[in-house]
Amino acid sequence: MTVELYKSIRLISYGLFVLCSKKEGKYNGLIVNTVFQISSNPQMIAVSIAKDNYTHEFVTHSKVFTASVLSEETPMKFIGRFGFRSGKNYDKFKDPIHCETFITGAPIVYDYSLGYLEAVVKDTVDCGTHTLFVAKVVGGKIIKDGIPLTYAHYKSHLKGKEPKNAPTYFGELEIPTE
Repeated sequence: MTVELYKSIRLISYGLFVLCSKKEGKYNGLIVNTVFQISSNPQMIAVSIAKDNYTHEFVTHSKVFTASVLSEETPMKFIGRFGFRSGKNYDKFKDPIHCETFITGAPIVYDYSLGYLEAVVKDTVDCGTHTLFVAKVVGGKIIKDGIPLTYAHYKSHLKGKEPKNAPTYFGELEIPTE
């Protein structure tokens, strides 16, 4: 990969979200940066999830998910809870957390969230290491006013790192410094 290509890819802007789903009476969630609107009529969104993320299994099974838009006020400890440990080994909903279920039955996380969307998967696209879930929005609400957390803010102000399953992760790639 060239320096210019690497830098160009880094210009793509992202938000940060808690994406949750359900499977056989259990909840799981993760931090994602790839929720985006793809249609306004009908309201459709898509999300990219690494195939080896535990939540991928939940969304594939239940065909539903929620996406809570995180605030810039979200602390790293909260991001770590959903972003740096697997739900296979840790119940992310065990410790106190403010969440509810509505239309889809998938949990909606309120902690540090500005709003949420509930969605039902209508199609999937195999994207190599990730699956793109294309979904119809069936619910949503504004929780509070604030500034959405962007990936740029996460990296520059919170000094956050890219997990290896993130679509933006380049691994141990050596990028020349020009």
